[in-house]
Amino acid sequence: MSATSIIGLQWGDEAKGKIVDLLTDQHDIVVRYLGGNNAGHTVVFDGETYKLSMLPAGILHPDKMSVIATGVVINPADLLVEMQSIIDRKGPIDPEKFRISDRAHIIFPYHKLEEAALEQMRSSEAIGTTMRGIGTCYRDKAGRTHAIRLGDMIRPEVFRKRLEEIVPQKNRILKAMGYDGPDLSVDDIFNEYNVYVEKLKPYVCDTTALLHKAIKAGQKLLFEGAQGSLLDIDHGTFPYVTSSNSSGCGVHNGSGVPERVISRMIGVVKAYTTRVGGGPFPTELHDETGELIRKTGNEYGTVTGRPRRCGWFDAVATGYGARVSGVDCLTIALLDVLDVMDEVKICEAYDINGVRTTDFPSQIEDLAAAKPIYRTMPGWKTDITGIRNYDDLPEATRNYIDAVEAIMEVPVEIVSVGPDREQTIIR
Repeated sequence: MSATSIIGLQWGDEAKGKIVDLLTDQHDIVVRYLGGNNAGHTVVFDGETYKLSMLPAGILHPDKMSVIATGVVINPADLLVEMQSIIDRKGPIDPEKFRISDRAHIIFPYHKLEEAALEQMRSSEAIGTTMRGIGTCYRDKAGRTHAIRLGDMIRPEVFRKRLEEIVPQKNRILKAMGYDGPDLSVDDIFNEYNVYVEKLKPYVCDTTALLHKAIKAGQKLLFEGAQGSLLDIDHGTFPYVTSSNSSGCGVHNGSGVPERVISRMIGVVKAYTTRVGGGPFPTELHDETGELIRKTGNEYGTVTGRPRRCGWFDAVATGYGARVSGVDCLTIALLDVLDVMDEVKICEAYDINGVRTTDFPSQIEDLAAAKPIYRTMPGWKTDITGIRNYDDLPEATRNYIDAVEAIMEVPVEIVSVGPDREQTIIR
């Protein structure tokens, strides 16, 4: 019995997709268990680049099973577009190799409209959502009365009844929020979404039962995290977080698989730090160095295309993410982005109102007041993208990795020096 979990330890975008793709060969089933189409992976597979949002990276391996589990919220139109993009390039998706949870909650047009209205009302205090209705769908899930699951949609009479209860209420709520567009129609939504569900129906099942049977049969599971630990709804930089448990804490409630099944938790970090949207970012660089990192690392959102905020590696924030997620080892990704730097920096502590601390603040006001205390090290000024053996890395590069290990007290086992799966060093 063996399962591995891949968890991002920062504010997302840590290049988890590449590591999931790399480890898929060693597993039988790849499970996506949280988030929606607000997250994205860029994977280079067989020399081609794939941008995945809801589909697990395992979908690129037709001999492996891919699962969208219970904790994911689904926009069915966008999921079908993403599936078609895979079909166009790799052929049909076998329903026996791709399964979607009947417990997964569904995003509807009113979720997007509500989210847009909320962000507009927040004005300068906007959280910076992707405007895809993710947060408002999760809110309805928690509130229960306005929630519709994929399993409901498969039963037309149940689906129609739920829409007749919900849509009139949503029209009243939207008007109260300042929405001045036309009322949403039960008939229009029912007819549109029925088309989607007919196409998705062959892939729908009770994925919790499926995964438990797989475990009993001795199959190996790979859990694919989305976003990052610092965006966790409970343990992240609230309120500038996502709407699900994006740390290692979310694996179990998002999939229905108990914690004891997971034998290895791998934390993925960038060699620097990025963030999208609002919220404090102690190591953010508003200068030429920050712009150089952005351009060299192509730091623009996979889903939104928004430029990411960039800064030095924050070992305080990342160390906290590692502890919350309970990782056994680290993967350092995009290390090659720092090849051009004369010097590199690691934030090893914060100064908060004159007090030095290595604890990550629980309150957003304290994080906003945090000033980074850096350990400055010489850069390596060498192209490392062609290196495949750890000992062949420049001494300055190895010293940087050693410092990350020492500060975070977690071993680095995988080093990524480029986007291709071959550009990976296993220690």
